[in-house]
Amino acid sequence: MATYVLIPGADGRAWYWHRVVPELRARGHDVVTVDLPQDNSAGLAEYTDAVVRAIGAATVGELVLVAQSLAGFIAPLVCDRAPVDRLILVNAMVPAPGETAGDWWANTGQAEARAAFAAQQGRDPDADFDLLTDFFHDVPQEVTDEAMAQGEAGPSEAVFTQPWPLSAWPDVPTRFIQGREDRFFPLDFQRRIAKERLGIAVEEMPGGHLLALSRPAELAELICR
Repeated sequence: MATYVLIPGADGRAWYWHRVVPELRARGHDVVTVDLPQDNSAGLAEYTDAVVRAIGAATVGELVLVAQSLAGFIAPLVCDRAPVDRLILVNAMVPAPGETAGDWWANTGQAEARAAFAAQQGRDPDADFDLLTDFFHDVPQEVTDEAMAQGEAGPSEAVFTQPWPLSAWPDVPTRFIQGREDRFFPLDFQRRIAKERLGIAVEEMPGGHLLALSRPAELAELICR
């Protein structure tokens, strides 16, 4: 048995994980979800504080952080504040020491990778980002409708301007789960980033960027593996 702490990406709402939570609990695990601050001045420290508060002291078994997308900048910081046993990245950003989340895109070549993948799939490589096309293309319509009905949310400006403060990735066993059809962070791009920055291979599964919404059972199974 483990305690899985599920950290959302840029949207910042625990709701993102609502389809995965019952899957993990059905497998006998405890689950903690986190709502990240919506204050535009909240930075990496405030985001980290929110996760640490959510964890509290009532963990059972191994403590496993699961970080979606932008939460790749946050989860490693939690490892300095809590007794984390394992870290699982899901379609995540992997920061380098001193790098800001705002600089990460150009530093990694994300835009070029996204355009190349779009061309490979027969989509317009020059098209602007579209939430439904890039994120929700494989999410069930009723789940998409529920997400859209919640209104706008998102990360603070401060999160994108503050340098990532660690000198190295924490000494915590780390896995990297990646959706093969992720249009935002394509598979080949993430293979390269995971190899260059973490020295690990990605674990592939079907699905796009929002795996917790599109394929919750399969994601939960892989998380527990």
